[in-house]
Amino acid sequence: MGGSYGLQAVEFLVKTFFGLYIAVVMARFLLQQVRADFHNPVSQFVVSATQPLLRPMRRVIPSIGRVDTSCLVLMLALQVLEMVILYGLRGYFPAPAGLLVSSGAELLNLAINFYMVLLLILVVSSWVGGGGYSALLGVVAQLCGPLLRPLRRAIPPMGMFDLSVFAAFILLQLGKILLVAPLMDFGRRLL
Repeated sequence: MGGSYGLQAVEFLVKTFFGLYIAVVMARFLLQQVRADFHNPVSQFVVSATQPLLRPMRRVIPSIGRVDTSCLVLMLALQVLEMVILYGLRGYFPAPAGLLVSSGAELLNLAINFYMVLLLILVVSSWVGGGGYSALLGVVAQLCGPLLRPLRRAIPPMGMFDLSVFAAFILLQLGKILLVAPLMDFGRRLL
């Protein structure tokens, strides 16, 4: 029984390390998509943390239009590697098709969770206030803008309440139910 605790600890460390780094690569991809201010200290951290792996990849993998395909490939490769390590620790190697589908589902789930956390930061910061500029809040607002703008046009503010954030939470949760869950189930069947 004691060995399983060690395995759980190793799995936790693998999930934490890969999850955090994939989230930083995802942040870079999303910051590029919204054309965020890269003079912001948060953006600069994201760039410096991802540059060592992305620089050599960019020499081989070109962007397609505004889409940084090297970021997408890096996220997918890291997610696949994480899953291979986790399954390998248990003595199992999954089928490649299942691995790719499951990795894609995990990345989509991470993107939805990423936006839910960003929206939560916006909500809490609006309650707490502070009035001053925050580098983090500047980046969060830039990232959430494309998601919230169409919702704000459809749902006007009601007094001091911005229900567009609530609507975004509902849509993101529906995305988890209608997109992520079926993809994960399909990936498990392929594994």
